[in-house]
Amino acid sequence: MTLLDRPQIDTLGVEGIAVLETARLVLRRPRLEDAKSVTALVGNRRIAENTARIPHPYGIDDARQWIGDAMSQPATFAITIGGEVIGACGLDASAVEGRAAAELGYWIGVPFWGCGYMTEAARCLIDHAFADLGYEILTASARVSNPASRRVLEKCGFQWTGVGLCRIRALSSSAPIDRFRLDRGLWTSLRSWRAVKRVA
Repeated sequence: MTLLDRPQIDTLGVEGIAVLETARLVLRRPRLEDAKSVTALVGNRRIAENTARIPHPYGIDDARQWIGDAMSQPATFAITIGGEVIGACGLDASAVEGRAAAELGYWIGVPFWGCGYMTEAARCLIDHAFADLGYEILTASARVSNPASRRVLEKCGFQWTGVGLCRIRALSSSAPIDRFRLDRGLWTSLRSWRAVKRVA
């Protein structure tokens, strides 16, 4: 990937929060007016059952709470097409082995599954995390029963690190998950490989 291929970043977004753009998507800060759209998408049980923190049923108050929380998180984005919210992704900062790290999380509405949007949004956020935010390590997880989410992570270069259990709020129980990790060094190599592949 060359500098020209990097996602376009508008650092003058709302309150200094970046707005990220890809070929088809705009990733921006969630807004209170998104609550109705978010509720309609996340209200689908299939979304909640594949994430750790989303409750089911999911109402307008849940959406407003999430948006309010997201407004204080500089790396939480609504994924949009033509201004319409289709999903969300974000980074939850932590430390791994004493290095700056974050956990990547995401969801996308059922009508938009299978179109490559989540992989596109995740790659954009990953590039932002390493190139602009200075993270050294990203981690992520996917339910063992969710092969589509695992494919998103694998396409983005994440390496499988093992299996664990995660409490799924919508299920009120724990479920097995696959754990993944992406280090800055591997991300740099993947970017170089993609750039060579595009030129060839």
